Amino acid sequence: MDTDPTLRQDLERLVEPVTRGDPESPLRWTCKSVRRLAAELRRQGHATSHRLVANLLHELKYSLQANAKTLEGARHPDRNAQFEYINTRVRQFLRRRHPVISVDTKKKELVGPFKNGGREWRPQGQPEKVRVHDFVTPQGRAIPYGVYDLGANMGWVSVGITHDTAEFAVATIRRWWQRMGRRRYPRARRLLITADAGGSNGARLRLWKVELQTLADALHVPIAVSHFPPGTSKWNKIEHKLFSFISQTWRGQPLISYAVIVKLIAATRTTAGLTVKAHLDRHAYQKGRTVSQAEFDRVRLRRLY
Repeated sequence: MDTDPTLRQDLERLVEPVTRGDPESPLRWTCKSVRRLAAELRRQGHATSHRLVANLLHELKYSLQANAKTLEGARHPDRNAQFEYINTRVRQFLRRRHPVISVDTKKKELVGPFKNGGREWRPQGQPEKVRVHDFVTPQGRAIPYGVYDLGANMGWVSVGITHDTAEFAVATIRRWWQRMGRRRYPRARRLLITADAGGSNGARLRLWKVELQTLADALHVPIAVSHFPPGTSKWNKIEHKLFSFISQTWRGQPLISYAVIVKLIAATRTTAGLTVKAHLDRHAYQKGRTVSQAEFDRVRLRRLY
């Protein structure tokens, strides 16, 4: 290095522009491995190796780091106001005995003898045997979409077998209403849904709005939707009032079939009185369904703020 005074400078020039977004950097669109860096430095006339490059990077205070999820809505100036608004709306609906539900899709699960996180009691030295590799089997994946009733501390989960679409999401809400909601709220005059801002119930998803309009027409009940700000989906009640307890119920148990998944979800209970019902939805939901302008024009949208 003493005989090559520009080596450090050229190495920094290769590494730094990538993080600063310089499109002219020769490594802008490639992996910055030490071997690639060493090859580029040799192309520039430096006698070096990947080991030397690694040592120099450590001396220059560089290290291998993963992406940090800190930007998605975390510093939005109106975030607290949005939370306050949603909280006020929920309280108003509950005070007037109108149903308030929190909805979302739980993590998709492989169906079959695969490892499931957590432990359960078994005879010593006799662990449940599962597959080494998590490759999708013909049984496919389970897609649990949940509805949590804030006023009743009750949950409904439809387990899908094809795709997580807006049509599937609204079909789950419809089933919750048919099996649970209308019995508990026979005089309901409106329904409030809280949801995150993405996925099958995304704030910008036209199909979500079209399907909700169809549901509102069928129920003869206006539907209000409050979306949480980006990056704050974990504040949605369903995450820590329903999904977390389902994960505890089936911890350490391979989800070997759809029937097992449905039974484990339905067995979820808490000391606070949570009860859950589950249903296997065998309907084939198609991805990529487009909404025509004529369909969207029939949606009667009204902002409430």
